[in-house]
Amino acid sequence: MEGTAHGKGSTDTYRIAVDVGGTFTDLVLQDGIGALLIAKTLSTPGDVSKGVMRALDLGAGRLGIDSGCVLARCDMFVHGSTIATNTMLEHSGARVGLLVTKGFRDTLVIRRGVREDMWDHRTPFAPVLVPRYLRIGIPERIDRDGRVVAVLDREAVREAALFMKAESVEAVAVCFLNSYMEPCHEREAAGILQETFGADAVSLSSEVAPIIGEYERSSTTVINAALAPKVVPHLVRLDRTLQQGGFSRPLHLVQSNGGAASVAQMRERPVSLLLSGPAACVGALDLVAGQTGHDHLISMEIGGTSCDVAMMHAGEVALTDDLMIAGYHVAVPAVDVHTVGAGGGTIASVDAGGMIRLGPQGAGAYPGPACYGLGGTRPTVTDALVVLGRLSAEAFAEGEITLVPERAAVALSRDVAEPLAITTRDAAAGVVTLLEQNLLHAVERISIERGYDPAASILVAGGGAGPMHGAAIARLIGCRTVYVPRQAGALCALGMLNTDVRHDFLRVLFGELDRIEEAEVARTYTGLEDEAASVLAEEGFAPDHIAVTRSMNLRYQGQQWSVRIHAPRFERDELRAAFEEAHQRMYGHIQPGGTLEITSLHVTGLGVVPRIVVADDRRQGTRPDPVTRRPVFADSGQGVIDTPVYRADSLAPGITLDGPLLIEEATTTIHAGPRDHVTIDRFGNYLISLEP
Repeated sequence: MEGTAHGKGSTDTYRIAVDVGGTFTDLVLQDGIGALLIAKTLSTPGDVSKGVMRALDLGAGRLGIDSGCVLARCDMFVHGSTIATNTMLEHSGARVGLLVTKGFRDTLVIRRGVREDMWDHRTPFAPVLVPRYLRIGIPERIDRDGRVVAVLDREAVREAALFMKAESVEAVAVCFLNSYMEPCHEREAAGILQETFGADAVSLSSEVAPIIGEYERSSTTVINAALAPKVVPHLVRLDRTLQQGGFSRPLHLVQSNGGAASVAQMRERPVSLLLSGPAACVGALDLVAGQTGHDHLISMEIGGTSCDVAMMHAGEVALTDDLMIAGYHVAVPAVDVHTVGAGGGTIASVDAGGMIRLGPQGAGAYPGPACYGLGGTRPTVTDALVVLGRLSAEAFAEGEITLVPERAAVALSRDVAEPLAITTRDAAAGVVTLLEQNLLHAVERISIERGYDPAASILVAGGGAGPMHGAAIARLIGCRTVYVPRQAGALCALGMLNTDVRHDFLRVLFGELDRIEEAEVARTYTGLEDEAASVLAEEGFAPDHIAVTRSMNLRYQGQQWSVRIHAPRFERDELRAAFEEAHQRMYGHIQPGGTLEITSLHVTGLGVVPRIVVADDRRQGTRPDPVTRRPVFADSGQGVIDTPVYRADSLAPGITLDGPLLIEEATTTIHAGPRDHVTIDRFGNYLISLEP
């Protein structure tokens, strides 16, 4: 067993979380007495269920039983996946048709009417997801107050459905003007469309994103429609595979908001599965905050394909209502995660200007980095780490893969060193230096650009590659402490076991903060809370396991964008103060006495699940001798450093080791530099202290 924990249940029950990444599939299994077990295997992009079952077989095998016994005794199974995200990144979504109010077919092209970056005149917009001839205007009109001005032309909807079917459209999005105020026309159109396309293939903006902002609402609904035929079958297949294997509970999926939801709920809103795996950092940071007693944290989770960075400030992980992915705006509540293509499998090359480049291509699970020996020939970050001596050929991915250093050296020499006329080791060091600069920018983006000082936070290094680079990144941004959970190699999967079921609800409500009737606000909140309670009851939660929180969007009169603030009670002065604090932090100014407008009310419903409570690691021991020593090349200045290597299971709580050193865990390797000190805390985790 990897670590220990205490939880509810008998000794023959299990809780399972699986995070499917682009390269590895990570499984964390918790038994009835709270012990944790981790399994890691290569992902299977063609059918994610195969990789999931492979990881489950590995975990069950270590328990001495088969996976069927584990599934039959499983109380909770949580799954996070990059399927939806990769579908968007690869532009492999379904062929979509769009019905709009007549006269508004070009909303997706006009977008917001401005460039994404006002200083960038060259970068084109992302391709429009629906070609113009499949964007069809329908005679109908609802005004801003929700009144029907022109009735829906049902025959026009019917003709559009037949035309789209003839054009091989797989899914249809419906986005009528002001439908967030009155959805009757969208629902009427859906009834007609479902006769041709079926219920799962029709997405309504009034259900997917009932918000102000015609472009954001249209974009989100179209993306939901594009994902449904591609993502839902994967989820249904995995659910069926688990049920056939003996699992009898609902499969839960991690959403972009950091919470979980059942497959039944997500069939209608697959857009909420974007950034599914990385969003589980919320649960992981909650766990680390409890262990460290520190509520200012930055998580840096580096896997084989990418690095995901998120920040916890004062115990809360920031959310955004405007997710940007692959150049498209998605208006769903999402953890504010910044993702960069900087992982162990990121491919290194030299561009025409003689500069080392990383990505955007990655080697993935197959053929993988050159050192995997699975057919990959192009050099990656992992190959660079092998050449530098930081990774052991034998102690990698729990021994599932035996690395071949010679292949790594050949690939780096051919594609990087020779074009630059430098040594292979210098090329490898250059690749790692560039990677760490890219990681630094990602951390700055999520902290400094949000108005936070990263130096006041603890850096939490996770993923298979995070602990390898954590100390270096912390030193670059001014952090004095790095925290590496013992389960860092499966950090997001660990967070999934610490994740509540979550659903978000909103209503558009216009009014000046100082003039709107409190009774109207209370009535709207009550309706949203009733809706939340109903959905969570369907998810199987009793009233005493349901929690709701209130928030609202406010803006200064005349502004286009609003700011979300907590609104536990309707006290106008408190709400103004909270808004001004957030506005000052985000934008650097406020308008004292300025008129504030409410634009929408929000309710978050939580189905509370038992938390992981990690027990003290009671292992005892003295400072061990290293199991081996290895020459590690730092850079051309420091040269080769004779570095001790420690085995993780020989390190008991209370032991402090001075860098430089390497600690080999089952699913990751921790690297500490010459001025770093590593202490094993009472949970068996690693606290790296950095000297200035």
